[in-house]
Amino acid sequence: MIRVLACWLGLAALCLLSACGENPPAPPPGGGPALWRVEGKGIDGWLFGTIHVLPAGVEWQTQRIRDAIGQADRLVLESAEIRDRARTLAQFEKMGRSQGLPLLESRVPEQDRATLETIVKDGGTSTQTLSAYENWAAAMLLSAAAQQSLHVSQDHGVEPVLIAAFEGAGKPISGLETVERQFRAFDTLPADAQQRLLVDTVREAKEMRPLFDRILHAWIMGDVPALAKVDRLSEEADPVVEQAVLVDRNRSWVKSVATLKGCPFIAVGAGHLAGKDNLVDLLQADGYRVTRVQ
Repeated sequence: MIRVLACWLGLAALCLLSACGENPPAPPPGGGPALWRVEGKGIDGWLFGTIHVLPAGVEWQTQRIRDAIGQADRLVLESAEIRDRARTLAQFEKMGRSQGLPLLESRVPEQDRATLETIVKDGGTSTQTLSAYENWAAAMLLSAAAQQSLHVSQDHGVEPVLIAAFEGAGKPISGLETVERQFRAFDTLPADAQQRLLVDTVREAKEMRPLFDRILHAWIMGDVPALAKVDRLSEEADPVVEQAVLVDRNRSWVKSVATLKGCPFIAVGAGHLAGKDNLVDLLQADGYRVTRVQ
């Protein structure tokens, strides 16, 4: 579940409030977040794994990353539409809401309802409000509510920094998929998988701090094996969710990369670059030369 969490933190952050963290981590001397060179089929660019939400003050830009940003001729995100938060939120509301849904508390086991009440109370929302959302969307909003205690924000994440840098340089920004495709990965999950996602989100909320800390430490150190290992330390991953949210999207992204030319700087959630069927391995299998440079 945690590799999926690493990928959807930015989506769940739709309703996060900005706050300042303490003692932000720093890259090790001579290292930092993982960066790859991607060559072949008309491109000579970079692949970078991001964290969508961060505490304030994380200095993740190493000289090698800054050089790659400067040399790249375009930025390629998971979806370029994230620059329009109002549009993203509108898409979420359109896809995530349904009429006639049962009360949220009735959708989780009785033994988990006290935890559910704590999450919504601490997150400044209510089960009544969240009852209007389908299970996948309610899970995202519950994750966002639980993240209040992490003191992280999408504003401090990697993507806003990259967007500002490329916009400032007058370089184009595009996406590997649409926001609608991102949400559809969750919206089209089978009902039982959505139910498990909701219950797992409630149960893992109290462990979110240590889990996020492990993700952040592995990411800033560029320790991809550790990032993959974190996933195995959490509750057993749901293969249906991982297939839809990670693997299927990774495979689709390989096709999107095939349409690129020149020197792109491709930035996707770090969870997509670790573990089985990750984007690095899939690109290599498709004939690209992918070389770790940081």
